[in-house]
Amino acid sequence: MYGSLRKKIFAGDNVVSLSDVRYLPRWIILAIDIIILWISLFISTYIIEKITQKDFIYHEDQTVVLGGIILTNVFFMYVFKTYAGIIRHSTFIDLFKLMVSCFCTAFVIGTINIIYFWTTGGKFILTAYLILYFIISFMGLFLFRLYVKEFFHIVREYRRSTLKKRIVVLGIDEQSIAIARAILDNPSLPYHVVGFLTQRTDSKRASLLGKPIFSKDRIEQHAKEELLIDGVIVIKEMMSKDEMNSWVNLFLEKDLNIFKAPSVQKLRDSDLGGSIRTLQIEDLLNRKPIKIENEEVKSRHFNKNILVTGGAGSIGSEIVRQVAQFNPALIVVLDQAETPLYDIELEMKDKFPHIRFKFVLADVSNQRRVEPLFQAYSFSMVYHAAAYKHVPLVEENPHEGILVNVLGSKIIATLSSKYRVNRFVMVSTDKAVNPTNVMGASKRAAELFVQSLQNVEGNVTKFITTRFGNVLGSNGSVIPHFKKQIEAGGPVTITHPDIVRYFMTIPEACELVLQAGTMGHGGEIFVFDMGEPVKILDLARRMIKLSGFEPNIDIKIIYTGLRPGEKLYEELLSDDAKTLPTHNEKIMISKDPIMVFSEIDSLVNMITKASLSRDKVEVVKILKIIVPEFKSNNSVYEVLDK
Repeated sequence: MYGSLRKKIFAGDNVVSLSDVRYLPRWIILAIDIIILWISLFISTYIIEKITQKDFIYHEDQTVVLGGIILTNVFFMYVFKTYAGIIRHSTFIDLFKLMVSCFCTAFVIGTINIIYFWTTGGKFILTAYLILYFIISFMGLFLFRLYVKEFFHIVREYRRSTLKKRIVVLGIDEQSIAIARAILDNPSLPYHVVGFLTQRTDSKRASLLGKPIFSKDRIEQHAKEELLIDGVIVIKEMMSKDEMNSWVNLFLEKDLNIFKAPSVQKLRDSDLGGSIRTLQIEDLLNRKPIKIENEEVKSRHFNKNILVTGGAGSIGSEIVRQVAQFNPALIVVLDQAETPLYDIELEMKDKFPHIRFKFVLADVSNQRRVEPLFQAYSFSMVYHAAAYKHVPLVEENPHEGILVNVLGSKIIATLSSKYRVNRFVMVSTDKAVNPTNVMGASKRAAELFVQSLQNVEGNVTKFITTRFGNVLGSNGSVIPHFKKQIEAGGPVTITHPDIVRYFMTIPEACELVLQAGTMGHGGEIFVFDMGEPVKILDLARRMIKLSGFEPNIDIKIIYTGLRPGEKLYEELLSDDAKTLPTHNEKIMISKDPIMVFSEIDSLVNMITKASLSRDKVEVVKILKIIVPEFKSNNSVYEVLDK
């Protein structure tokens, strides 16, 4: 230790960190303890003399008596090795050894004093003095260790706090206190709790866990530099969406980092560090999820054979995950994307080893490939999530979009009716409502065909359609796209400053699909309350600020113009539609216009032939006949509307 200190000093570095001082040698600890014992003797002497106003040592040589007490105490300190521990790590055992050594000293001196009295008839020291010395010496030795231990703790916490993010915990309830305590008790976390934050104004002079309580007014009235905090930890489950947005707006305005912590029920000390994460935009867009009747859903899937088309996609794969929880007899996962299909296969076999799966690489528009599956497995439920969904790509390749979205839906739906599948649930989109692009129109055409099958003579299958908006985190959606652009340093590209969209989470979308499968009687299009639409420009700005950057300063936002077929506002209901309520207040039935089977079947055959001949214009012409409300926007096909 001294060699390293000497090397630092003579090397010209006169700053010695306490971390370099490993521990003091035992002889120094013992020497300090002896000094404390002498001080204890003098304090005891002063007190006794003030109280008794007479001599307390009856021996002719006081030095011999006091020296004997010290030597006896040192002997027992040696016996119990009270000086051997590292003081900053003292424990109850060290405290106990100190007490025993002091007690033994008092006991031995007291015993000698009594024997002296029996043999000579007089004492050589006052008994009260021994008792007082025992108390003062023990307290002195104990306080010395306590102060050293606390000093190192304070210095260590200070050094840690200078390297950690200084944070406040939002809230003063039990959940917030528990999270703060867990952080304080875990020195490996990169956070240093400096206080709590509340909207209440009556807590300014109070403290929790020894930390001050900040009011919202204080945050609003001071800059980040004056507050001396780097960020805030929030518990998302403890607040409503409006409360969360209000706080987040304030934190972003003050350039504070925002972290989210799990609720106490989800908290485990072992993974607390991994559970505290930077707040994501998805956390602000999340709404109260739909509550599904699990018993009803379970009965529809338990020990049944289930087919999921597009099962490797964002929606399809989540349907597979949720269905697997209900212990079906078999889940057939069909997709034409090889790598994602392999990925979901590995995931499902790992998470659900007891469930029987079959992973099929196939195109839904290839009836010869798909029909043998219906013949072999007698499906009870079919979830049809396979589709081309990217608006610009389908606008550029309308014939390919029709083959998958329309012909593929026709084949899967027709086979479901032919092989008497109990329920067929199709995943549609809000872009099918008053479509302005080929993708949305193709999904509306698929809706019309599926609905028409419901009333075909001899059909027993219940055909159900679910229609919802953009899904957070799905492949190719705007949020992952923005994240990549921000990570790359920008710019963030937006097609138009006024564009707005509805958003929902992938699990929520799939819960809707499962719920619709149990609620539907056949022929319905289910839509549901998606809350308030989100302005994409506001979304981009908040994502940039949540990432620690300033919009248009650190990360530029540029406008690229509306893409072919894109519109500013999406709709969930067509102009002619009426809605009917269901027992779930968040879910409604859209009563859209329908077509008879013979009419839509003939038109689908026509558009399929045009698609196979790759005649793009003819494809879009027929699509506009099938979907009269389809008006192209910002597209080469606008000429067909004149």
